[in-house]
Amino acid sequence: MEYVFEMPGEMLIEAEKKGRVELLEYDSNTYDEENRTLHKKAWVYLPCDYDETKNYNILYLLHGGGFTQDWWLKLFPDTVTILDNMIEKKLCDPCIVVTPTFYHDEDDKHTKDESRCENFRHELRNDLIPAAESKYSGFSGKDVSEENLIKTRDHRAFAGLSLGSMTTYRAAFYNNFDLFAWYGPFSGCCGPFGDHDLEVKRICETLSKGKEKGYDLKFMLCCNGDKDIAFEEHIDIMERAVTESDLLNQGENYDFFIIPGGVHDMKAWQLHMYHALQVFFKA
Repeated sequence: MEYVFEMPGEMLIEAEKKGRVELLEYDSNTYDEENRTLHKKAWVYLPCDYDETKNYNILYLLHGGGFTQDWWLKLFPDTVTILDNMIEKKLCDPCIVVTPTFYHDEDDKHTKDESRCENFRHELRNDLIPAAESKYSGFSGKDVSEENLIKTRDHRAFAGLSLGSMTTYRAAFYNNFDLFAWYGPFSGCCGPFGDHDLEVKRICETLSKGKEKGYDLKFMLCCNGDKDIAFEEHIDIMERAVTESDLLNQGENYDFFIIPGGVHDMKAWQLHMYHALQVFFKA
């Protein structure tokens, strides 16, 4: 597809057909030694004329470090305007967007423990997806049995920014590849102190094991500005992964969109979402 380097101005003008945002509440667990019960919240974008009798693709969309489920849709309500316009102008199909948090609670968002990224895999699989898809009309048809969620993976995407980009790899791609076919890591893979060799190995192993089980990667759209603090590690890891795996093919199931001069900010991340939704769910 043709990528643009700035959000088209018309995307930020209030659309005639507006979707709505509502709160999803569900119970979860810390999935650690504490084994503490959690009451979690996620915001859900429903497109204009949302119809319970139809099936919608679902994008699970994460914030970055130090923020919560409020980031995408509440702190930046123009994200909703962008979604409304994309759907109204038929740049993407009507879809549901779920914005959860990988933090355990409000206090936990101050932690510097990056293990939250990988730990989120349990909540994602066991609690969040079942809660969202038993309430809303995804292609799972409100049947949230593991067998059916796996069967409908082609209609489920996961994306996130910064620490949420790391979570895209660690919680969704590496650990729940059987539930998602589409991925959008926006700004980073392992952070400044991560092990590049390990990340390349995990990417290649995930694709290989997925193929053995009959799960293919529909598309991974990596995005970064070339002045972003996470750019160098992200591009190095992905270039090496493309070289080492014949299951990651530029232009077929993978691309790396780079904003010249782009930095680590919401202007870039909204643009990444804009591009990703024009790629996702097109199989």
